[in-house]
Amino acid sequence: MRLLHTADWHLGRTLEGRSRESEQEQVMDEICRIADEERIDAVLMAGDVFDTVNPPAVSEALFYETAERLAKGGTRPLIIISGNHDSPERLEASRPLAGRQGITIIGKPVKGPASVPIAAAGKERLLVSAIPYPSESRLNECLSEMNEEEAIQTAYNERLAYLFQQHAKSFSKETVNVLMTHVFTAGGKESDSERPVQVGGAYTVLPSSFPASAQYVALGHLHRPQTLHAAPALARYAGSPLAYSFSEANQPKSVTIVDVHPGQTATAEEIYLTSGRPLVKWRADNGLMTFIAGFWKAATRGLGLIWKLNCRRR
Repeated sequence: MRLLHTADWHLGRTLEGRSRESEQEQVMDEICRIADEERIDAVLMAGDVFDTVNPPAVSEALFYETAERLAKGGTRPLIIISGNHDSPERLEASRPLAGRQGITIIGKPVKGPASVPIAAAGKERLLVSAIPYPSESRLNECLSEMNEEEAIQTAYNERLAYLFQQHAKSFSKETVNVLMTHVFTAGGKESDSERPVQVGGAYTVLPSSFPASAQYVALGHLHRPQTLHAAPALARYAGSPLAYSFSEANQPKSVTIVDVHPGQTATAEEIYLTSGRPLVKWRADNGLMTFIAGFWKAATRGLGLIWKLNCRRR
């Protein structure tokens, strides 16, 4: 079974007042083409579809078009969870129509993976434990119906680890078992473009909290593609498909392709994306004229750059 893991699209986001609409259209098209060319069996979108809870209409239209293409007329399962930037209710509003296209949208954490369908891919089956961004209030709401002795956990990480284990009870040796969530994990490398979800470490999840019975942990929130080597199972942030801050200058963007079969170890491969303008930082150590000369040289080479200038005279 081949899975495509993507996350943090942030449709509608701008960069220092510059529209990224055309770049987002291009990169969504590229992701759809990769899914077709790589013969992907199912697509995992790990949260932050939009950049705000009230996205522009053009961004919503792009999301619907992309989701329809990725689902391939209902023949390729697409599972989407909300991130900390998304409105769970707004994202779930299209569920009645999306479900007919093989698209599963989950806005808030639930107690178990029963609401996520087991999707056939050849003779293999995929079971996804999908846990959208678990804010303190959403996590409390999810655990409120459980027995008090089981649910009374003072630490955020402990309660989330408990929820992971509850979901993992449905995993079996006959299915491909995936945990997908949108969290900040200890040891993950941040950039300036994420909205913080952790306060003094209070909302940090330890890699050891992920269930070992998951063959792959598909993560969203951090924009730098990276693997968490301290986790008991293969756990990875797919990263954002575009650079959304100058802290991500010269940082390659990608989607993750996962090959996995029931009862076997998963393997992951990065497929690098080519869409979007590269971000470049210029520092004029010798003044503005030095910067102008260097920038003009790059501009005459026809590079479509988005640049930021930091001037510093000696």
